[in-house]
Amino acid sequence: MRGEYKVPGGKLVAVNVEVKDSRIVHAAVSGDFFLEPDEALADINGAIVGLSASASADQISHAITGALSEGVSLIGFTPAAVGIAVRRALGHATGWSDHTFDVIAPVTLNPAMHVTLDEVITKEVAAGVRPPTLRFWDWNAPLVVIGSFQSFRNEIDPEGAARHGIGVVRRISGGGAMFMEPGNCITYSLHVPTSLVEGLSFEQSYAFLDDWVMTALADVGISARYVPLNDIASDKGKIAGAAQKRFAAGSVLHHVTMAYDIDADKMLDVLRIGREKMSDKGTKSANKRVDPMRSQTGLPRDEIIARFLASFEAGHQTRRSDYTPAEYAAAQQLMDEKFLTDDWTHRVP
Repeated sequence: MRGEYKVPGGKLVAVNVEVKDSRIVHAAVSGDFFLEPDEALADINGAIVGLSASASADQISHAITGALSEGVSLIGFTPAAVGIAVRRALGHATGWSDHTFDVIAPVTLNPAMHVTLDEVITKEVAAGVRPPTLRFWDWNAPLVVIGSFQSFRNEIDPEGAARHGIGVVRRISGGGAMFMEPGNCITYSLHVPTSLVEGLSFEQSYAFLDDWVMTALADVGISARYVPLNDIASDKGKIAGAAQKRFAAGSVLHHVTMAYDIDADKMLDVLRIGREKMSDKGTKSANKRVDPMRSQTGLPRDEIIARFLASFEAGHQTRRSDYTPAEYAAAQQLMDEKFLTDDWTHRVP
């Protein structure tokens, strides 16, 4: 049995394993990584042999770490990466190539409906009703989407929101507020089974699930990098923020919002962005926190999204899809009963 794991920003780790009586009896690790001294590869293989076939990635990583002598250098990979590759070989974890993704191009909806579809579709992926799905948002009204744990009164200036006719909806994932007017940002949601991030910490899974978009950004002329915990930045500053929610039923929601052409003055009139929030950004001006995609690419927003879709489809097994009538109905009901209610929006006052 063979498993592979590509370390984000690093190297490919592959492993072939054999199992007998629920124990690993043979392991052969390979890849395009660097390892010094050469003899350490035998120690890594030996650490895996004898482990239970149900050992977690952390347990495998710990066994490898304990088997390596002081002074061994793993370059471009880690014991944790080997653990994930072993878990994939044993069928406990999956990789991108194990799935065919539904891809949904932008559909213009009430933005609160997109917030609601995040929950509906992620639950469908957990239940096996939908395969893993990448979908892009488009919306017909302005909205501020606040993180699951943000304080409404600390984040929102209600007078400013009312003055500009901007509503507020709380999403199911953590993170910060998203200031969304039609055409001013690029937002997508990735709905995947938990098996795809099995063995990864939250921080590792952000980098892993953002890895494809680094290629997509390069395709539109932006050299980007992942900035822990949940930002994507270029040399000219932050361009995107990600948020994530893991469902116990077996799926993960990972969504990203990129600034395209935000009205910073209006944003500051609606959001309370304080000095503490800005203190780690190295700037006193909120409109310098993110460098709009338009200024860095010179491309229309629609073309950037089209190139992102093409980039994802070039690197993964995909099929074009759309929302079903059942999904629209379920989302409409959930939006009315949860996401548009004061109890949910103000659950953190």
